Formats: sequence, structure tokens, C-alpha cells
Amino acid sequence: MSASPLMSLGIKAMAANYAGLQVTGHNIANANVQGYSRQTAELSTAQGQFTGAGFFGRGVDVTTVSRSHNEFLTREAASSRALAAMDGARLQQLQRLENVFKPGEMGLGHATSQFMNAMVDLSNSPADMAVRQVALARAGELASRFAEAGMAMDDVQAGVTAELRTAVSEVNSLAKSIAEVNQRIAGLKGTGQTANDLLDERERLLSRLSTHVQVTRMEANDGTMSVFISGGQRLVLGAQAAQLTVMQDESDPSRSAVGLVEGGVQRRLNEGTLGGGSIAGLLRFQNQDLVAARTLVGQLAASVGGAVNEQHMLGLNLQSPAGSVPSAAMFAIGPPLAQPHLANARDASGAPMGGVSLTITDPSALQASEYDLRETSVGSGSWVLTRLQDGRSTAVVSGDVVDGMQIDFSALPPQPGDRFLLQPVTRAANGMAKLLDDPLDLAAASPLLASSLPGNVGTAQATHLRVTSAPLPTPGATARITFTSDTGDYTWELFDASSSLLASGSDTWQASQSIPRPPTDINGFTMQLSGVPRTGDVINVEPTPAGALNSNNGNALALLALRDAALVNGRTVTDGWSNAMADIGVRVQGGKASATISDAVAGQAELARSSQSGVNLDEEAARLIQFQQSYQAAAKVLQVAQSLFDTLLDVAGR
Repeated sequence: MSASPLMSLGIKAMAANYAGLQVTGHNIANANVQGYSRQTAELSTAQGQFTGAGFFGRGVDVTTVSRSHNEFLTREAASSRALAAMDGARLQQLQRLENVFKPGEMGLGHATSQFMNAMVDLSNSPADMAVRQVALARAGELASRFAEAGMAMDDVQAGVTAELRTAVSEVNSLAKSIAEVNQRIAGLKGTGQTANDLLDERERLLSRLSTHVQVTRMEANDGTMSVFISGGQRLVLGAQAAQLTVMQDESDPSRSAVGLVEGGVQRRLNEGTLGGGSIAGLLRFQNQDLVAARTLVGQLAASVGGAVNEQHMLGLNLQSPAGSVPSAAMFAIGPPLAQPHLANARDASGAPMGGVSLTITDPSALQASEYDLRETSVGSGSWVLTRLQDGRSTAVVSGDVVDGMQIDFSALPPQPGDRFLLQPVTRAANGMAKLLDDPLDLAAASPLLASSLPGNVGTAQATHLRVTSAPLPTPGATARITFTSDTGDYTWELFDASSSLLASGSDTWQASQSIPRPPTDINGFTMQLSGVPRTGDVINVEPTPAGALNSNNGNALALLALRDAALVNGRTVTDGWSNAMADIGVRVQGGKASATISDAVAGQAELARSSQSGVNLDEEAARLIQFQQSYQAAAKVLQVAQSLFDTLLDVAGR
């Protein structure tokens, strides 16, 4: 009887347990490697050998080294990681943006209040040069705060673009690496064994890729993995990798977009189909949160600056000769823009063939929004304006006024299929600046004075005289209001400087109403009364004499009244700023909540994946002891077989 079968059993047992020890050691060595999947040496019983006495076992065979991997859990972990990366990237940018909306003395609200408070001092001392200088300084501070806010948001936009470029560069590098690993895996497919470590390497690359873009994947028969993004756009196909690129946004050249390069052609990816990843988070922040912040600040700048300019130009300044130098605007404001879509029809020079222009007609009606202007259907010639803030649509033609802005088509109207992004307030803050430097340029005086005749019987007095036109329709004219009854009936007459009658009319005044009542206009003013007029009472509205300009504070009071006026879409300036801060604050808090939740979900998904695929050092230590003992036992079998073989040799040699 030969001892060779027993030796074969021992050798096979030793080889199998050595394989187990080797795999276990490999697991222990890679226990802290991110994405490593636990490996197991798969053993199978060797087919027995038949003899007359039955089947005798021939030991054990090492079949393969398997990889503990759950495709479903891996996909879930990658998907949740992409969502967490998207929320994290957006939150990081929101926290940067939050610094623009500063509370307290560093905020826009405080600067606006300081400017309005300067109007209090100006109305109390309209001729004081020091007071006028302080008012101009407050105006300059207000303008610089708005401009700084605009530039700060430009810096945020530049940061978004830089981070997009970094993320896109890493995506391209990862895609190339995945394609290379695919090629290596396909090359080893013919061996009949799985390349476990290469598969783990590919999973690690896919995991890193998921932090930038959400991907879907499909494995081919040759073992390669195809990777798709943005609703089916291929990024990796076998051993070929496409490239992403950062490109100019089609609607606004100041913003960035992400495109896919195929065959030398750049095709813009839709932000809404990216699903997740830091790139999606950055684009969402840029196209939603940053736009909202710009329009909120721009609405404040355009509304406040526009209202102050309108009122200031209605007053009289102290430049010589008195009353003859028209008052100028106090602030420059960034212009409203109509951005043509990149795909619009263009001439040979590349300029858009048809244009649109915007004019602000009512600053208080401006909305914190941008607008999309396009044809209802290509070639129809009918245009629809969609407010992007809430999706409200309005049919428009050239010359229409919507939300305080007038829309005009150029001599060559927009061409069929053209689109425009209208930005009435987006850049208003960036262009805000103080225009006045000379204290004499401040228009504190009103061009008109209202006075009651000394012989009036009633108690009616002009409490608020508001000039509505500059210059006055009839400069130098005097309006006389004569009450013809105790119930408020009156006649009005307008005389020129030589006391010649120019116009006349009649109406009835009631408490809380103005004189004249719209749409009647006597000479570019409206007047509020207190008290009760009686028959025969007369109130004159006449030009402010040159000698009274130093003491007249009518326009300064009108500027001060803007503090409590509904200038910002039905709100006061203070309430408008508070609303803007609240909007950004809600976005930041919402971003924090989303990031916290998605981080927790990603952590749980990764825990579920690693609990099945990861390495448990306690289990591996137990297996190490198990295989060590089995190896020692197999060595004992081999030792016994060797001893038997030696004994047989001794017997045979005698």
C-alpha cells in the first residue's frame, strides 16, 4: 500500500488553508481601505476515488477567491452619497452668500436708515452746509454698500465657476481612470476568474465620481462598466471616456453651465437632470439661490435709488442763479438688461439680429425676479413674458409695461424662435453710485409754496404739498383754490406771472382726498388739507421765491417721507430689507436641514454596504486562528504520511 494518497491529502489541505490564510491576511491589510470588499477563498471537496471498498476522498480544491459585494447596496450608497454631496455643495455656497446680508450696522438696512435720518436733519436745517455735507456722505455710504453687495455676489459667482472647473476636471480624470480599469478588467475576463481588486478599484472610482455627478451604470458581458449621467448621457462606454467642460450659460454670459463634449461638439447638460453631486448643487445654487439674492438686493437698490432720484429731481437746489439749475439724480443705478439667448438669430458679425430694451417706469412696482421672453410658438409673432420667480405669464407686445418695466422691441424685432432673459434689477446694485458732490446740489426746497389767505374763515390748511412734475407744466404760474361752499365745493384758477388766467375748473373736496383729484392736473402738484374750509376761503399755490430757498424744506420733507412709503413692492425699505434677509435665512436653514438629512441617509447607506461587504477584524482574527490550526493539522497529516513512507522504505529494504 502506497502513502502517496495520504501525502496528496496533506498537501492539498495545506494549500487550501494557506490560501485561506493568504486571503484573510489580505482582508486584514485592507480593512481600512475605503471601498474594499471582503474576499473569501472558496473551497470545494475533490471528487472521491472509487475502490472496491468504497469511495476514498481526495482532499480539497481551491475553487476561486470570491468578493463579497452587493450591487443593490453599492448603488444605494453611491446614490445617497451624490445627494449628500449636492446638498453639501449648495450649503457651503449659501453660507458664503449669507455674509452679504449682514445684520446690524454693517447691513444695507442700517445704511438706508442712516441716509433717511440725514433727511431729518436736512429738513430741519436746509441751509446748513455741514448738514448737507453729512447728507451727501450718507448717500455715498448707501451707494457703496449696495455696490459692495453686488461685487460680493460677483465674487461668489466667481467662486462657483472656479469650483465647477475643479469638479469637472476631477470628473474627467475619474472617467478616464474608469475607462482604463474597464480595459484591464476586460483583458482578464478570459482567465475565468474575477479580478477582485480591480473591481474594487473601479467601485472606488465610481464612488468618488458620485460625489460630483449622480451616475447610472450598466455592466457588459466582457466585465466593463458603462457609466451614464444626466438622464442617459454617456460618460464612460467600455474603454472610452467622454469629457465634461465648463461653458458659458446660454441665457446669461456671467453664469456658467456644464456641457458634454462629443465629437468636438459641446452639448449643454440640463441642471435638472443631473440628479445629484456637487456639480448639481453648485448649478442649483447659481441658478436659483444666487439669482434670488441678486434680485432681492437689486430690487432694493432700484426701488430706493429710483424713488430718491425721482423725488430729488422735483426739488430746487441752491446753485446760482437761484431756481434756474435743474436738480439732478442723486444716485446712478445699474441698468436693466435684456440678455439675448445664445441660440438667437445673428448677423454676419455675430450680433443678435433682433433686440429688446427695458425702461424702468415705476421703481416701486419692480419685482425681485428675472423674466423669460419668448414666442408662444415659433413663428407665431406672439410673445409671452414669464416671471421666473413664480411662473406667472403675460402676453406682451412692444411698449407694454409689466411690473414697473416697459418692454420695447428694436426697429428690427426679435426673430422667430428668439428668447431673451430680462433682468430689470439683477445688476442694479452693482452700478449704484453717488452722483452729487457739491452740497449746493442737494434739492431740499420745493418749487411751490401753499398758503392760506389771512382773511379765511375756516380752519383749512395745506399740510402736504407734493410736486409731481419737473419741470412744472407752467413754470412761474400761481394756482388759486377758492371754496364756494361749506361742504368742500371749490373752483381753481391758474394764472401766469402777469396774472393772466390760463385755465380754470371746479371740483369737490372731501377729507382724505387731494386737490386736485386725479386725473385732473392744475400745475404738477397735489395737496392735502387739514381742518375744515368755509365759503370764500382761498388757498394759493405759488412759486417759491428765490429768497426763501434757504429756508424752504418742502422737498427734504418729501425725501424723508420715503422712509415710510411703500417703495419695495408694497413694503417700506426697512421691511423690504428684512424680507430679503428672511428669504436668504430660510434658504440657509433649509440647506442645513437638507444637508444634515442627506448626510445621515448617506451614512446609513454606507453602513449597510460596509456591514455586508466590509472587513470585520474580529471575524478575520477568528478565521486567522481557524486557518492556522487547520494548516497545522494538515502539516501533521503530511508528517504522518512521510513517517509511513519512511517505514515502508525500511521494510522494503530488508
